[in-house]
Amino acid sequence: MTLAEQYVKGLKERLQEEDSEDLSYATGASEAQLAQLKAKYPQTPDTLLQLLAQINGTYWQQYGDHKINVAILGSDVFEYPYYLKSVEQIIEVPRFDSSIIDIYGETDEELVGPGIDPNLLMSEWLCFSDCINNGGTSKLYIDFSPAEGGIAGQVIRYLHDPDNYEVIANSFDEYLQQLIEKDYEFITEEE
Repeated sequence: MTLAEQYVKGLKERLQEEDSEDLSYATGASEAQLAQLKAKYPQTPDTLLQLLAQINGTYWQQYGDHKINVAILGSDVFEYPYYLKSVEQIIEVPRFDSSIIDIYGETDEELVGPGIDPNLLMSEWLCFSDCINNGGTSKLYIDFSPAEGGIAGQVIRYLHDPDNYEVIANSFDEYLQQLIEKDYEFITEEE
């Protein structure tokens, strides 16, 4: 069983009934869609491709007659779950193409964690996830061009208000493994 299959199996065992039903409508991305993603981001991790081959997005994603909106990912801030973007959402042209320096002018350690290049255009990061807060103003990225001390393929969490960019895993595989080991703690009981 691949890590992506293991992740989805554990996820389905823990989701609330309504989310589990919604997720049952999801299908995977086609080989052509995955090839488009790989063409845009040649270093896309195999495990992300395998995950998308099972579930092509959960962020207001249309599957036949059903539109689903299910948070299936988390971060180091466990109370904010995240949606998986579809291949189409990942490769669509970003609204703006700026670096952290372009946006904020200067950086400090509270804004940008170690290993992140604040001069890199953010469109070079693969944004695979939007947070449920404020319509996705917090995001998860895969960074293929880190600063000194970083690792190509590291996962960056951008958290809004106060804004912060932090490396939360050295790879996508490590990221998924962390979520499994924390027993999918981002899934919370509805009040």
